[in-house]
Amino acid sequence: MTDATADTAPAAAPSPETPVVTPGYRSYALWLMLGIYTLNFLDRQVVNILAEPIKQDLGLQDWQLGLLTGLAFAVFYTFLGIPIARLADRANRPMIISVSLAVWSAFTVASGMAQNFIHLLLARIGVGVGEAGCSPPSHSLITDYTPKDKRASALAFYSMGIPLGSLAGMALGGLVADAHGWRVAFFVAGAPGLLLALVAAFTLKEPRKLIAAHQAKTAAEAPSFGEAMKELGTKKSFWLIAFAGSLTAFIGYGHLAFYGSFFFRNHGAELAQLAQAAGGLGPAGFLGTALGLIIGVFGAVGTFLGGQIADRAAKKDIRAYVSVPAIAGLASFPFFIAAMLTGSLALSLGLLALPVLLGSLWYGPVFAAVQSLVRPQTRATAAAVLLFVVNLVGLGLGPLFVGILSTSFTGSMGEAEGVRWALLVSSVVGLIAALLFWLARRTIREEIVS
Repeated sequence: MTDATADTAPAAAPSPETPVVTPGYRSYALWLMLGIYTLNFLDRQVVNILAEPIKQDLGLQDWQLGLLTGLAFAVFYTFLGIPIARLADRANRPMIISVSLAVWSAFTVASGMAQNFIHLLLARIGVGVGEAGCSPPSHSLITDYTPKDKRASALAFYSMGIPLGSLAGMALGGLVADAHGWRVAFFVAGAPGLLLALVAAFTLKEPRKLIAAHQAKTAAEAPSFGEAMKELGTKKSFWLIAFAGSLTAFIGYGHLAFYGSFFFRNHGAELAQLAQAAGGLGPAGFLGTALGLIIGVFGAVGTFLGGQIADRAAKKDIRAYVSVPAIAGLASFPFFIAAMLTGSLALSLGLLALPVLLGSLWYGPVFAAVQSLVRPQTRATAAAVLLFVVNLVGLGLGPLFVGILSTSFTGSMGEAEGVRWALLVSSVVGLIAALLFWLARRTIREEIVS
């Protein structure tokens, strides 16, 4: 952004479409929000690697694990996301993010104090309540900080918190659980967020304060929720993208919740051998580190590449925002099937890296497309509605669906084959998601407005 320099005229008020912070501060803010989003997913996903010890300690069944890792969190996360986004379209977004971070971190710590299923269920609901205030204001804030031609890359950079947080959650959760038990793992996961919340509260800037000339106008023009939904209702591309994203998240969250159980049950002997050979690690520590590295490294690479590819391709054809995730979804399917069917633990982990990479390409393109399909005054609401659909279907129902399938298959196949076939059957949903992304190509070019 440049300022007017004429002595005889006042500096022109920056447009809401023009970045209002320096490149240096923008980089700092993006790194800080990446750190926050990393903790968001660390606290959300750490329960996955702890599922087996929690199951044994509290005497749970797979459907209860699915409820803890999915629906219990997602219901409050998704339903609170929209009213918080409405607040974010008007109020101080950095403060919303900071308070939310403190709340979900505190409830993550409380998860380690649970004495039964109900206690843990309530704690996970609390995590969902807190995390509802993270992404809608963050997406809106990043869009204000970033030039239009770099939005997909910026939002993809922020979305790298998903794989990085999953890496940290898996590795930290497994290692700490092996050494000190699953309860301490929750304590260690939640504590950093309480400190980072203070950093965010005092250093993140609200751009609306920097564009005072537009602030009153923006508040006056901010649409009601009904008007925002009416605007979204005219965007066929938005709904195709939302449901494609929700089905992609359905298999992503559903599978992630049961990867630990799959490897413990189907590759237990080889897992123990490899863990011992890797310096005497426990099975949970080894598996958590291995899965964390695969999900973190390949997921981060996929997320970053998705934003870069989409930004470059979209300069020639805006439909790249939906073409990239459609092609990636189709390409990942055969590798996932092979990873689930091989009898080798090492080969299974190696094959899983490709679906993780390809399955992460969609974040930047999808988030950028949604932010560009609506007016600036509707962006936080659009992000919240997208996340509402994606998380209610994906996070809410994905783990629960895989858990129910696993429980139903266990009666005739046993626990090991039950979870394997639950993962295989549910993966077909990814093909439907790819089709919906491809169908969005028909309308997205005409519906982009900002």
